[in-house]
This record gives sequence, structure tokens and C-alpha cells, in this order.
Amino acid sequence: MLTESTTEVVIAGAGPTGLTLAYELALAGVETLVLEKLPRRIEQVKGGGIQPRTAELLESRGLLEPLLHRATPRDPVGGHFAALPVPLDCTPWHTRHPFPIAIPQWEIEEVLEERATAAGARVLRGTAVSGVESDSDGVVVTADGLRARARYLAACDGGHSTVRKLLGLPFPGRPGTRQAVLADIRLSAVSSLVPQQAGPMSTLTRQGGGYWAVLAPLGGDRYRFTFGPTARGAGQADTPITHEEITTALGAVYGHETTLGAVDNSSRFTDATRQLEHYRAGRVLFAGDAAHIHPPLGGQGLNLGIQDAFNLGWKLAAAVQDRAPDGLLDSYHAERHPVGAQVLHHTSAQRVLAEPHPSEDVAALRDIFIDLLRLPDTNRHLAGLISGLSLRHPLSGDHPLTGHRVPDADLVTKAGSTRLSTLFGSGHAVLLDLAGIVPADLRLPPRVDLVRATCADELGAAALLVRPDGYICWAADTSADCGKTLLRAIAGDLTKV
Repeated sequence: MLTESTTEVVIAGAGPTGLTLAYELALAGVETLVLEKLPRRIEQVKGGGIQPRTAELLESRGLLEPLLHRATPRDPVGGHFAALPVPLDCTPWHTRHPFPIAIPQWEIEEVLEERATAAGARVLRGTAVSGVESDSDGVVVTADGLRARARYLAACDGGHSTVRKLLGLPFPGRPGTRQAVLADIRLSAVSSLVPQQAGPMSTLTRQGGGYWAVLAPLGGDRYRFTFGPTARGAGQADTPITHEEITTALGAVYGHETTLGAVDNSSRFTDATRQLEHYRAGRVLFAGDAAHIHPPLGGQGLNLGIQDAFNLGWKLAAAVQDRAPDGLLDSYHAERHPVGAQVLHHTSAQRVLAEPHPSEDVAALRDIFIDLLRLPDTNRHLAGLISGLSLRHPLSGDHPLTGHRVPDADLVTKAGSTRLSTLFGSGHAVLLDLAGIVPADLRLPPRVDLVRATCADELGAAALLVRPDGYICWAADTSADCGKTLLRAIAGDLTKV
């Protein structure tokens, strides 16, 4: 017998994407139910890198500090492009978080789930989605012992998405040409080839005996071990990973003095590249790996999914609460699908440059690319691409800041000194008046906060309207500009938040 349940939004999947979305919706007062097929969280390191833009978004909600307490100690080092030996420098992008942060994925999930449930979201584990029925009014989700009706369903259930398969949606792209293993292991003995501390990806990557491998120390005897054969071949994804397979790869690359003590967990992955054609199918929306998969080069996957959730959360909340104008929910696909396509594009390029046994032509290309990475303009461009800091949404408006992220500047308000990022803890949009040009009698719609402040940094405008996800949707330089365009913004962009 099925238990009947009614909620406003059902989320399939309790990974980083689904839990971020759950928090965003709960913060907006949306009744949210998360269904997760696994009975318990797998304590696996995979996807454990937070890129600078993701760090900014998490900090804007007060979620970064508890994560930093769980971060893996490492020297500050920039990200990488195709594991080439030139770190990416994010400092030109004016961020407080210029370096990727190493945190095991399961710990990210634990913090997100704690905050989401504290905000009112419900998480049911051991509850696998088995049916989806949609109509013009909502969606009915059938899961283990449960039948839930909701206004919307958000599919955040990974690369093998059950929801995507139930709806019969194609997942076009390229199949994998290489298969690799990711394992959290413990070593009882190590050779001199085993790295003693985490560092740039290029220093952690080795080859030997027909294998390529990356061995990243996690503290004590714990390591994150990623490896695969240098020869191409996708292999069988469902083949069990054995102790012998891991031991063989360890010995081939790090010497037979390196002894495997234990395997905490392991999984296989490929370099497949696929993306949904549409991130929305009626009352069902897709985010994270359910919408796009790609090679894990550059540490993009977890971050792409979390940023999907930040974009979708406030829009879906507005739709559920009947305060969204026509087209707002569709703008999720319009904004995030090109971002996903761009990540698929540059990870495909990285796959060529990171080839374990490059041809003479690819080796020459690598040499030239390394030289280019040492040029400040090239490095800045790729650092912005990999970190997410350079993203600009194609929003309407004539001001050059429109569509860009707003940097986390130091402000002084009537209440005292603060940081711009702290203004977004409620998940509201912010109208920031830095020059007293916003009329005193302005009436703002709900969930838009007017903040009058001064700023030591030059933000490039006298007033800014910033969406809940930190992107500028309106800006003005003078009171005359404000008078001409603010009412239009209130009638358009402002009502969207």
C-alpha cells in the first residue's frame, strides 16, 4: 500500500545539486521533499573540489564556513587546465576565494543536508523513484512505498538519471572511450614515489606499467586514488573493482613497496560527454549530472551542478509561489544550457591535451599550450572559464555590468561595516544604492531588499540590482539613468525575483 503525500516540489537525488536546490527552495518557504534511493550517504571523496565561483555562492548563503572546517589541508594552489603544469590564477577576477577548496563530497552533502532540513526540507533515504506522471497542474512521483503529488519535480539524480529514463528523454553525446577507477584507499606502506602532500594536479599525475594514475594524500594513511590504463577502451562499467586490480595499478605506477592496506570505497567512470537538449520537460526540470555529463578534467562536475541549483532555486520558488512572470522558469534552461555546453566543449579539449600517450602532434600542441598558459591574458581567460568567475548571463539592459556576477566588496551601511556577500543570506534579491540615487519613496516587491551603503571599492555603478544568485540584472550610473530605467526594471526584472 502506497503512502500518499502532497508537497510543492519533489527533488530526486540527495547529492550536492539536489541538496543545494532543497536548501534554496526551503529558504524561500517552498515545501520540499527530497527522495534519495541510497539508504545512507556513501563516504566517498569523489567530486571533492569547490571552485572559486561556487565558493562565492555558498558563502552568500552562509554555507561556506562550515565546509571550510572540513576542508582537506593543502597549500594554496590554483586550478588547472588539462593537468598542465601552469596553475590558473584567479586573482585578476577580484575574488576572496582564488584557489579551489578540497573537501570530500560526502562532507559537502552532509553540511548541505543539515542546512536544508533545518530550513524545512524533508529528505527520505532508501526511496527510489519508480514512476513519474505529469499533467498541466503538477506531477505525481511514485517511489518505494510512496506516491507524492507536487507542483514540480526537479531531477538531480545523476548521470544515470531514473527520471530522465522514465520520461524517455534522449541523452545525446559521445560515449566514453576510456574507463577509470576512483577509489578511497589506505596504504600500509609507501615508496618514495608516493606524494606526501596535495599539490598541483600536474605534480600528482604519473604513469608506469601501462597505467596513468593520480594519488592525492588525504591525511594519515588515506589517499584518493584515480587510475586507468593508458590504452584506450571503455571497458565494462559494471565490472566489480577488485583489491587485485587496485594493487596492480599501485605497484605499476608507485612501485611494489607501496602496499594497499584497505579499500574504503571505489567506483568506475568514463570520459563520456552528453547533454540534455532541454533542461525542462513540462513540470520536470533537470540539473547536475542528470542534465549533463563530461570528463572530470578541471574539476567541473560538482560545481556545475551546484551552480545549476543556485540558478534554478529562486526561479522555481517564484513559480511555485505564483509570483513569477511568463518565461522566468524557462530562463533556467536559456541561461544554464549554454554554460553546460561550454563545459562539455572545454573538457573535450582538455581530454586531448591530457592524453596519457600523446602523439607527436599532440605533444607539440601541449608544449605550445603550456607557453600560452604562462601569458597573463590566456591564463586569466582560462582561469575565469574553469572557476566560473567569468560567466556573464545574456540579460537585457544597456549597462556594461548587466549579466555579470557582483564581487564581494566591503560596504559601510547605517548598521556598520559589512560585506556584500552577507546581504544575500536570506535568498532575496538586493537593490544596492551606493550614491543615494534610488528614490526614498520607492516601493519594492516582496523578496527585494533595498540597501543603502558606501563602498571603498569601485563596483562600476552608482546603483545595482542583484539577483539572488549574485548576478547583476540592472545598473545605473546617475540619478537620471536611475529615473529612466528603474521603473522598467521594477516592472520587469524586479518582479522576477
